[in-house]
Amino acid sequence: MISKILIVAAAFVVVVIVFRFAYPRRFLRLVLLALRRIAGFRTRSVVFNGTRWSYLEGGPESGEVLVLLHGFSGDKDNWLLYARYLRKDYRVIIPDLPGFGDNARDPDADYHMDAQARWLLAFVDAMGIEKFHVGGNSMGGYITLKFTLAYAERILSLALLDSAGVLGKTKSELQLATEKGESLLTVSSPEEFDRLLRFIVYRPLPLPGFIKKPYCEDLIANRPFLESIFWPMAEEMQDRPLNDQLQKIAAPALVIWGRQDRLIDVSCVDVLKAQIPNNHCVVFEETGHVPMLERPAESAAVHAEFLNNYRAATL
Repeated sequence: MISKILIVAAAFVVVVIVFRFAYPRRFLRLVLLALRRIAGFRTRSVVFNGTRWSYLEGGPESGEVLVLLHGFSGDKDNWLLYARYLRKDYRVIIPDLPGFGDNARDPDADYHMDAQARWLLAFVDAMGIEKFHVGGNSMGGYITLKFTLAYAERILSLALLDSAGVLGKTKSELQLATEKGESLLTVSSPEEFDRLLRFIVYRPLPLPGFIKKPYCEDLIANRPFLESIFWPMAEEMQDRPLNDQLQKIAAPALVIWGRQDRLIDVSCVDVLKAQIPNNHCVVFEETGHVPMLERPAESAAVHAEFLNNYRAATL
């Protein structure tokens, strides 16, 4: 019996290895589905404006809603490690933003931040969500700010993790490169993909080949599309930052940042702290641009405490 079990186990391992190398994208898809299930999230979609939009959902259906928005060139799975700590008490919804993840990449669509905020409004309306907590990283934070300023009555609280949309006292490496016409967030080779990974995080994330290769190939193939989104966003942020509008934000705001963020300088925290009336700011040391990936448990704990304090204050 033991011999048979060992033979079956060995055969299973061989099948997995063969499947991994013969069908890497399908294998990655299965891994992601498994990780979502382990984290307590379901893959769902909603249709509006004639298009199907993909999102993840976890937590009690009766709980207060928390919507999390990923950054540029990211997708909904960027939040998995972080969101699993919040789904116990909140109905956590994580959409793929237009043009990213499992959503269509329409080169003729409008990807400006105001358009993204209107898309978020249509998304929550289609979901039947009236008021909600919202959080965003990088570009997702930019959309969070735009949405909050435009539709303040819909927001319970907001969380900004290394958010775009605000200019700090010190220019970041990304900002300096952008002013020279260099795009550091798009890649044209595996070597540039490795550079991008080192640029985003403080310590390189160990990615196995079956994860790294498909993502690298997709970024290279989609470079023209990504640049068509990046450059207008960068120009808008440089010419029309939201610094002078932040005092209009009435909802409580949580600000989480990585001290070593090379994309959006940590000096932006001082701006947000000075301008948003009701804020709480936390800066993590030895952390780059994506705290929800680099320090998921710690940053999620800060967010959970912030949300619990909000709940206690409104009872």
